[in-house]
Amino acid sequence: MDTMEPHGRGLAADILTLEVANARERINRAEFALERSQEMLAENLALRSRMRRLVEATDRLVKIGRRSDKEDRAG
Repeated sequence: MDTMEPHGRGLAADILTLEVANARERINRAEFALERSQEMLAENLALRSRMRRLVEATDRLVKIGRRSDKEDRAG
């Protein structure tokens, strides 16, 4: 039984080459997904920080408004 192809490679070598190519493609896709996940995480952290600052600023404004209301009632 001759399993050699005209170029001197066997079927097993071709299968191995194909498997290695598939593994490389999966690795590339995984790396891309990881990079995108890291970008999304950075974006989410930046958005969270902006939202926190807005909430803190709103809290300060509400406190100022309460003090002003109390002063108006007292005066």
